[in-house]
Amino acid sequence: MSPAILLSFLLGYFLVLIVVAYFTSRKNSDNAAFFIANRNSKWYLVAFGMIGTALSGVTFISVPGAVGNSDFGYFQFILGNAVGFIIIATVLLPLYYRLNIISIYTYLERRFGFWSYKTGAVIFLVSRTIGSAFRLYLVAIVLQRFIFDAWNVPFWVTIVICLVLIWAYTHKGGLKTIIVTDTLQTVFLLLSVMLSIFFIAKSLNLDVAGTFEAVKNSSYSKIFFWEDFLGSKTHFLKHFLGGIFVTIAMTGLDQDLMQKNLSMKTIGEAQKNMFTFTAVFVVLNIFFLSVGALLYLYAERNGIDVAALKTPDYLYPEIALNHLNIIPGIIFMLGLTAATFATTDSALTALTTSFCIDFLHFDKKADQNDPKLVTKRHLVHAGFSLVMVIVIMIFKIINDESVVNAIFKAAGYTYGPLLGLFTFGLLTKKAVIDKLVPYICLLSPVLCFIIDSNSMSWFNYALGFELIILNGLITFLLLWVTGKQSTTQTKF
Repeated sequence: MSPAILLSFLLGYFLVLIVVAYFTSRKNSDNAAFFIANRNSKWYLVAFGMIGTALSGVTFISVPGAVGNSDFGYFQFILGNAVGFIIIATVLLPLYYRLNIISIYTYLERRFGFWSYKTGAVIFLVSRTIGSAFRLYLVAIVLQRFIFDAWNVPFWVTIVICLVLIWAYTHKGGLKTIIVTDTLQTVFLLLSVMLSIFFIAKSLNLDVAGTFEAVKNSSYSKIFFWEDFLGSKTHFLKHFLGGIFVTIAMTGLDQDLMQKNLSMKTIGEAQKNMFTFTAVFVVLNIFFLSVGALLYLYAERNGIDVAALKTPDYLYPEIALNHLNIIPGIIFMLGLTAATFATTDSALTALTTSFCIDFLHFDKKADQNDPKLVTKRHLVHAGFSLVMVIVIMIFKIINDESVVNAIFKAAGYTYGPLLGLFTFGLLTKKAVIDKLVPYICLLSPVLCFIIDSNSMSWFNYALGFELIILNGLITFLLLWVTGKQSTTQTKF
């Protein structure tokens, strides 16, 4: 497909988002609208929009690509995700609503103290920046290969273009705008995955029943892996338990997705949102895995050398853009763009919110809509966009594996201490030595890395997604050993 056609489509897509942003932010673009959408969001819009935010370009490309190596084993992780979402809805959301907070890390200040609070906020800023940069990197390498390489545009320019476009439609309305644009982008995402299955199946001369049977009877449809618990990273328990705790940490303890939940009027609406989102999330991942099986079946039938691709992440775009006709190619770009930018726009808003609330303390200002504060918010928003460019360029240099694995491996190290902090606060009544908390949260990932690097030689055990559990446990134990019995009872 012509790079000019793809670029025209991309610019037209963003023009639509900018128009939506104009209408959602022209009446009210103050800080309350940017941070929590004036606590007036509709639960069904948030639930639908969160699908696009949670799935991202990683699900869209890396999950289908990973089917070649791990079959449908990723679905074990998704089942764990579902349990994690339920825990978030029934344990964490009621806590956040009782505290009536904007930044969820305010809980750490009330439970432990100043340094714990700042540590939690910093962990989020680092974790979300890295995670979002990984996700944007994924779509950027596809845009670079299939669009911008044709004009010899440097990779860093591609990244800047993406982030400038995102900044253009989010810098005024923030969360109020994103709830609408993410809903629109989720529509595009769902449409894309359904039509992708249709066109790939059609190219394989399969009807609906035939498509189901082809996926079911393929060598890629194995879901549950029970073999070699010690040496395999894909064993069911490792994926399932990892899925639970990764979800709790990356969603329930993450300002990004929780910010959307806190924008609703009542806890009941927020929980309704999470339960609905969970059901749709599980079903959609089955479709993405099915796309992966169909892609590999297509590659086998048409003699495409998958091993010759630099990474399995390239399989989907390679077939959609170079082997199918123009309509499936446009549909692919529609879904990829919607998935990835729905994640990135939300992340930039959450990062801006956390920094403004947790470090600039906007929530403690007498006039939160002071023009000077709005200007500061714009500068913070632009600053995080620049930081993301830098992180993506670093990742491009060092990355040597599928992005889906890189994201969850990074999450195991960065979100683990956050998981340990919140768990310690919720499950114990002990106080901590507040000034020690930053050091504990630095030491825990270091110890975790040492164990991960030597787990096979020391224990004959391969760590997988459960790495985050180990990291959180180490943090919890260090807090327990150094902690002290609380002299006051704080109710949450």
